[in-house]
Amino acid sequence: MTLWRRLPKFLCVAAATIVLSGCDNPSAEPAGDLDLAKHSRGFPLHKMPQQVPALVFQDGQGRSVQLSDFTGKVVVLNVWATWCGPCRKEMPTLDRLQGALGGADLEVVALSVDHVGPQVVRDFYRQIGVKHLRLYIDPSPQTMDKLKLLGLPATLVIDRKGRELGRLLGAAEWDSPEMLQFFRAVIDRTAETHTVSRPPASRSAPAG
Repeated sequence: MTLWRRLPKFLCVAAATIVLSGCDNPSAEPAGDLDLAKHSRGFPLHKMPQQVPALVFQDGQGRSVQLSDFTGKVVVLNVWATWCGPCRKEMPTLDRLQGALGGADLEVVALSVDHVGPQVVRDFYRQIGVKHLRLYIDPSPQTMDKLKLLGLPATLVIDRKGRELGRLLGAAEWDSPEMLQFFRAVIDRTAETHTVSRPPASRSAPAG
């Protein structure tokens, strides 16, 4: 059994100490796009976009999904688990973010790393009334390992070309007016000048 499975509560508590509303980190590198950094509201942006490892996971029906399937959209990749208290607390805000901005330009990919399978995620989504998020899960440790994550929740903002613009370790209010302004700025500043293929079907409603 891997370390991250043995210590879920520790990892979750450690991550919970960092909240976006108070993470104006003076040591964080500014974004290469200064206009985007102006709207970041303390979200830690990389100085230059970073490559994201290839990730493969499953949807609610057990079908294989690749992170690259979302190329062409801004992706808010949230890695979480049902046993993580801060993850559970912020999930409704991610659902509302998807409802507000999700579509052709942005996708919230809430990727569970629950190793017991999708039913616990499905039950949790039903319990809190998720309306817009799709169910995605990786029961293996590959997502945590490839992204070098030490705690949950962890959220990566990925541009239309599949590059990581920044990441936050800890919970946040993702649908606050300030964050909606930030994501609109990301959408506008990463607008494509060429046509790319889109993922099949809309992902604006939760998987059964």
